[in-house]
Amino acid sequence: MYFRTKIQVLKRTVILHSNKTQSIQRKHPWIFSGAIKSTAKGISEGDVVTVEDENGQFLAKGLYNDGSIAVRILSFENVALDNAFFRNKISNAVSLREQLNLFRADNNICRLVHGEGDGLPGLIVDFYAGVAVIQCHTYGMYKLIEKIADALQFALKDQLIAIYSKSSDTLPPQFETEDNYLIGDVPTPHLALENGITYAIDWVKGQKTGFFIDQRENRKLLGEFAKGKKILNTFCYSGGFSLASLKNEATLVHSLDSSKKAIDLTEENVRLNAFNGEHKSIVADAMQFIKELPEDYDIVVLDPPAFAKSRTKRHKAVQGYKRLNASTIKQLKPGSILFTFSCSQVVDKQLFNNTVIAAAFEAGRNVRILAQLHQPGDHPINAAHPEGEYLKGLVLRID
Repeated sequence: MYFRTKIQVLKRTVILHSNKTQSIQRKHPWIFSGAIKSTAKGISEGDVVTVEDENGQFLAKGLYNDGSIAVRILSFENVALDNAFFRNKISNAVSLREQLNLFRADNNICRLVHGEGDGLPGLIVDFYAGVAVIQCHTYGMYKLIEKIADALQFALKDQLIAIYSKSSDTLPPQFETEDNYLIGDVPTPHLALENGITYAIDWVKGQKTGFFIDQRENRKLLGEFAKGKKILNTFCYSGGFSLASLKNEATLVHSLDSSKKAIDLTEENVRLNAFNGEHKSIVADAMQFIKELPEDYDIVVLDPPAFAKSRTKRHKAVQGYKRLNASTIKQLKPGSILFTFSCSQVVDKQLFNNTVIAAAFEAGRNVRILAQLHQPGDHPINAAHPEGEYLKGLVLRID
């Protein structure tokens, strides 16, 4: 007698309401929970799911998340999310950075993978002189980390000496994550170059992946203004704007941060480069310090951390940006330059511009906009995902 065993295969399918498929047709990479009509039994956080319409027609494949953004789409084609898929995606991302000429003798720091901008929502990979640092912002992406590591080795070949996984800061504690080397083992801090400036990068103990790469081009622009100037760099973290100023012959640079650890990192980076020009570090609250500036600065940089990470905090964030900019503009001498930024994703470019202009009116000063700033090309914005434009800034001349 023969017994036929029935093997049940779990079908991980998400069905959308009939009137909620338009965003997928526009290639937006997010599916919100309100768009979902039903999910197959047994789907859990981080699973790869197939998205279908009510008629069972394929729409996309993505990673399931138990939250307002329920699915982050990886492919609008019905393909396997296997090693070949990730090799293709990450090779394409590396090719873009090569096209941007970011692997040079004087520059070996760049963002290799920028989430939705590179078609891999929830994944960040930063590159520091041969070391790729992976940071996953969804558990589903973390579950695919071996495929990601394989793809990085495939795409970078002998440019890669180590891969470090760092997601414990970005994923909730209920998920079992471990920060460790996937290949290689490089001691930190590790020296790397951005536009000819040496930085000591510590992805193990530092914020994010160890460095804020997104201000590279804006630091370079500040350098064009810096020669012979007195400069205040607030919220300095590792001193990027300070170092760009010193490299370009600023006569005096003050680096300010409320964190002593950040100031220590800035001073180490200043020491590594040994530029001419006077440098002083200050541990202080930026708002309090700005109320009575000790110098007639020619240039001030305001680069605060995100004031809001959700729409419910947006109004409060706008008020914070307004107070900070109004206090600074009021204090600056005629003819001085202000570099001011926001990295709050929920505060869009127009809202930020309007807020800074309102701050100038409140301060009773005339200002002229010399440049509108944004994130660089290695932080690309998916045209179907305008939310990816998170960094914005203005260069103002204070009259």
